[in-house]
Parts: sequence; C-alpha cells; structure tokens
Amino acid sequence: MIDEILAHNRDFVATRGYERYATSKYPDKRIAIVTCMDTRLVELLPAALGIRNGDVKMIKNAGGTITNPFDSTMRSILVAVYELGVNEVMVIGHTGCGVQGMDSAEMLRLMRERGIDDEHISLMRHCGIDLDSWLHGFDDTPAAIRETVDLVRHHPLMPADVKVAGYIMDSVTGELSSL
Repeated sequence: MIDEILAHNRDFVATRGYERYATSKYPDKRIAIVTCMDTRLVELLPAALGIRNGDVKMIKNAGGTITNPFDSTMRSILVAVYELGVNEVMVIGHTGCGVQGMDSAEMLRLMRERGIDDEHISLMRHCGIDLDSWLHGFDDTPAAIRETVDLVRHHPLMPADVKVAGYIMDSVTGELSSL
C-alpha cells in the first residue's frame, strides 16, 4: 500500500496538484482544532465546519483528548497560540469513538500477541510509565472532552484571552453539539 501512495505522490507533484493547496503556515481563521484521528472525520469534519486548507491548525490524536498537561497535543496548542496567532481552540470529540471504553489490559494483551515481550513491558513500568493509565481510554466522551477543555483553559501557560470550547460531532451527520 505504501508503494501505491508513493506512486500517487510522484504523480501529484509532477502534475503540480499541490498548487490548489498553497497557503501560509498561519491559520486564516486563527483557530486550532483538537480532534480525534478517526477515519470518519478526515473529510467529514472540515466539510461540516466549512473549513478549507489554510483556515485552521488541526491537531489530531486518539480520542481528541489531552491526557497530560505536558503532552505533545498541549505543546502543539501552545505553539499555535504563541507562534501562529491562534486565539480560539475548539476541542471536538465524536460519537462512537473507539477510545471510549478502550481497556489497557486488552491493549497489553494485543501487544503481547504481536510480539512485545513482558521484559519490555516491565522495563516501561520500571521507568515510571503507568501503562494502565496511559493506555486506558475514557468511559464518557462528553466528560473526556470537558476535562480536556478545562485542562487547556486552565493550563498555566495558556493566556486568559484565548477562547476554549468543547463540542461533540455526530460521526454520521457531522452535526456539532456544544458542551
């Protein structure tokens, strides 16, 4: 599959397909969106919100949540605010999220099944990584989004004038509900 993607990329560049996507690194709408990496949202979310290339900073991860105030998602938001002119942050979860109900014990079982040995898992724990917490999902999507909004809004490095709000998107219709 990667070879097919690379062949497409060579054709895309050769035919100058990139020209219609030309924009700057600064988001035109001065908004950062934190959302889930779910495949259903790749085209649905921008279409449902009327955003195009160059409009926003899109930050995606599993679940569209922040699990640690110093993780890469929070860092990305701070870069967007301080370096790229963002003054609003939307945290958008969605219905039917795969991270809801995700179980760390099951994830560790799947890792072992794929060849990760207990020695590596033990080493991670010995280094202070709480795998049970790190690999655990959330039980309630709206609550998880509210927690993320609260974390971003009250982060010690977040300026008070940045608006932060949470939403849930219907994964089928694209309808957005405020939290």
